[in-house]
Amino acid sequence: MPLTRFPDLPHIPVRPEDIVPQRINRAPSPWLASGLPWISIMLASLAAFSPVIASAPVVPPLAFMVFLAWRMLRPSLLPIWAGLPLGAFDDLYSGQPFGSGIVLWSAAMLVMDSIDNRLLWRSFVQDWAVAGLLMTAYLVLAAALAGLAAGYPLPMVIGPQLLVTLALYPLVTRLMALLDRIRLLPLSTV
Repeated sequence: MPLTRFPDLPHIPVRPEDIVPQRINRAPSPWLASGLPWISIMLASLAAFSPVIASAPVVPPLAFMVFLAWRMLRPSLLPIWAGLPLGAFDDLYSGQPFGSGIVLWSAAMLVMDSIDNRLLWRSFVQDWAVAGLLMTAYLVLAAALAGLAAGYPLPMVIGPQLLVTLALYPLVTRLMALLDRIRLLPLSTV
């Protein structure tokens, strides 16, 4: 059996049985690539079932944070109308008046689309600042809508919830980046 050699290193012999065959034309699973962001946002909406009992709002709006993280990480992954069904799903489990998530999530998508059209290059600090403004507006408006639905204005006790939300956003973004790597794994079947 003749030995073949590397073209740039003629003194190193290579046997054909030492060459590992590479699989070509492997692509990410289309179901996983397109469905994982939607499923992760919907699972984060179910965080309302967590056993946290508090007299004031302290649990961050995890589903909205995951939604923002996916939109900031991959702007073209979620269509602009994605705020409507995802906001409706979140309304079913968050305890907010039905329609508040639909309006606020759709408005957030429109604001992020406008920002994407104006800022072509962004850093993480800019993304964090934009997400911080959107999360602050979301929490204040959600508290105002809940106060209108309850018939009395709710006191502004969302300060701790807002601080926890702003502090946890980089962690949520990091987790979505990890899920994005899993989403793009070259799997033939799931």
